[in-house]
Amino acid sequence: MHMQVVTIFPDMVNTVVEYGVVGRAVERGILTLQYQDPRRYTTDVHRTVDDRPYGGGPGMVMKYEPAAAAIRAARASMPPGSPVVCLSPQGAVFDQAVAKRYAELPGIIFLSGRYEGIDERLIESEVDEELSLGDFVLSGGEIAAMAVIDAVVRLLPGVLGDESSAAQDSFMSGLLDCPHFTRPEEVEGKRVPDILLSGDHAKIERWRCRQALGRSYLRRPDLVRKLNLNVEQKQLLDEFLRENDLE
Repeated sequence: MHMQVVTIFPDMVNTVVEYGVVGRAVERGILTLQYQDPRRYTTDVHRTVDDRPYGGGPGMVMKYEPAAAAIRAARASMPPGSPVVCLSPQGAVFDQAVAKRYAELPGIIFLSGRYEGIDERLIESEVDEELSLGDFVLSGGEIAAMAVIDAVVRLLPGVLGDESSAAQDSFMSGLLDCPHFTRPEEVEGKRVPDILLSGDHAKIERWRCRQALGRSYLRRPDLVRKLNLNVEQKQLLDEFLRENDLE
């Protein structure tokens, strides 16, 4: 997969390739990640990429011309079918379904805004999608871009050591993940559930499904409401509620 990030702080975003799964993807040639700095496309001595908003008001607005030139430069080296995604509070909320859709693309160009906003004409002419991490405000789109990149890259074949790891992540099935445990068997009086020590893989899988359903029901009931639970899932959820005296 090919990714480019349009940002005035390329060194900030570049840290995402220094650690973990994204760095591994780059090392293995699964991902190429490049940057376009709008300041490179300015024509004044101060390399200005922002200006005061028409109509007045606080803050500054990212200028059209440098950002547009940076996006077009990025497009020139990207495979066909690579959308321009602007990280913005006005965008649709990013979730695992979007991550899976992005992972099927040949490439993505991320536009990281700064200041009070971006000239709307740039959004209209150069951006294919607007994307938000949620209902809160960041100082810029770089952190959001890094989060989306990490979420997408871990879904690419060959990135994770065990391909089943991504399939078992939270939200892949529309639910939160089940609890996880490792050695030692007991820590400060708290033991690993006996079922996980049983070696009965069918029972372990049933326990994990029951825990995922129950945890989602308690912490994110909206996820459970979105799912059309089948008979077995309803039974597992009922079992979880009975076990925890939550009926």
